This record gives sequence, C-alpha cells and structure tokens, in this order.
Amino acid sequence: MVKGNFILAVDGKDLKNVNDIFRTLIGKAGKTVELVVNSKPELTGSRKVLVTPISSESSLYYYDWVQGNIKKVSEATNGEVGYIHIPDMGVEGLNEFVKYFYPQINKKGLIIDDRGNGGGNVSPMILERLSRVVYRQTMARGIDHASTIPAQTHYGPKVLLLNQYSASDGDLFPYGFKRLGLGTVIGVRSWGGVVGISGSLPFVDGGELRKPEFASFSSDTSDWIIEGHGVDPDIIVDNDPYKEYMGIDDQLTKAIEVIKEQMKNYKELPKIPVSPDKSK
Repeated sequence: MVKGNFILAVDGKDLKNVNDIFRTLIGKAGKTVELVVNSKPELTGSRKVLVTPISSESSLYYYDWVQGNIKKVSEATNGEVGYIHIPDMGVEGLNEFVKYFYPQINKKGLIIDDRGNGGGNVSPMILERLSRVVYRQTMARGIDHASTIPAQTHYGPKVLLLNQYSASDGDLFPYGFKRLGLGTVIGVRSWGGVVGISGSLPFVDGGELRKPEFASFSSDTSDWIIEGHGVDPDIIVDNDPYKEYMGIDDQLTKAIEVIKEQMKNYKELPKIPVSPDKSK
C-alpha cells in the first residue's frame, strides 16, 4: 500500500457506489482481505494486495501520540532528553518501559509520563531501575566509552508527569518517585485509589465478588497514605481539554521547561583515564 493510492474494491466488491468503505469491512477484523488499489481512480493498471484489518485503531493513535511526544521532547532539548510513557503497571506497561528506557538510557535527562496509567503491580520494579546510583565505572580493552556500575543506570535529572487518571499502582508509582527523591513531579493530583484486591470469591452463577485486601501506610509513621486523596504534584499544571485535543500539552511543555533548567547543573561522568604506566 502506498499513501495516496485509491482503494477501488474490497473482496471483489466495487466501491464506486459505496458511500462508506468501512461497511465492507464489517466482521472482517483479523481476517485476510483482498483490496484492489491504484495510483489513479480506475481499474487499468491496478493491483491486488492482501491486508488484515484490525478491530480498533486505539493502539495506532496511542503509538502516534507517544512518537509525537518523543519528537517534541527531542526537538526542544536538542536530543538530550528522552521521553517514556507508561500506560499501566502490568505486562504492557513494563514492555513499554523496557522498549523506551534502554534505548534512551544515555540521554542526559528523562521525562517519564505516568498520565492515564491504569495500575497493576510492577511499579517497584520500575522504581528500582530509576533509583540506581552509579558508584563506579568500568572499561574494556579496545572500547572508547565506559560502562556504569550498576549497569543500565540512567545518570541525570528526571521529571515525572501525572494526572487524575494515574490510578492504583499508577498512584503508588508517583508516590515512590517523590519518596525516593528521583525528581520533580508535574501535573495534577492522581486518582487516589490504592486499596488492593486479589482473586474473586467464586459463585455458582458465574458472578464475581472482589473485596479490599491490601492497603498502604507510611514507612515513617503509622499513617495511611494516598487512598482517597492521591499524590500531589510538586508543580500543578492542569491541561485544558480543548487545547489538549488541538495538540497543545501544557503539562509536557512545563516538563520540558523544568528539565531544561535542571540540565544546567548536569555534570558529566568522568572519562576513561590515561592508561597507567606499570613499567616504573
């Protein structure tokens, strides 16, 4: 398929008199469909291609949104700051973190986006990665750059975005980010629901009953935390829905502004020293 081509037929059905092409794709998600395409709206010179329609475009919109944010951050910081969005604290969220954290680990700064995070239980794993502190470096013969110990450690300022849809373990993540002193938190107060559940009690009719079973309290005092309130940002920025729909993300813009200011105090790790002379 080439952008700008005309779709002339779907599974042998001529589209000349069809008002809505999507009507011809009803019930065909995940199935092989034959399209007739051409660079001009006529059958002469056309060709057939096989495609597999998807049931929802949400993953495509999400991918486009993430890539757009990565580009926006990179362009605003001359490529020195990375961007990671974590959609949940489950398999998908952990995969997204791994996908974007390691390729950007050598960036001088990171903007981590927890907005819309649906929760789960892997936030301690992500916080452990972000909490690593370089305590020495190592080098190998013939390699002109050093490696950090611990390995895969990001060295530099970090900023976290959150909003009212950062929920459950998506609440616990910004709490841990603040508690561990990892960086500045920007946005609006998170959802505020961290009482956990496990499996359902079984019912003979197939119904489910989920009951509250886990709750968090402070490691400093005997105070319950987060539940019913959420996590407060260090800097409050509330996105205007209309501006956000039009592609203006004031929270991300503020995050870029803050991390650029913090980058002024960025100190490079020492370079590999000159090889010692052991003959003396």
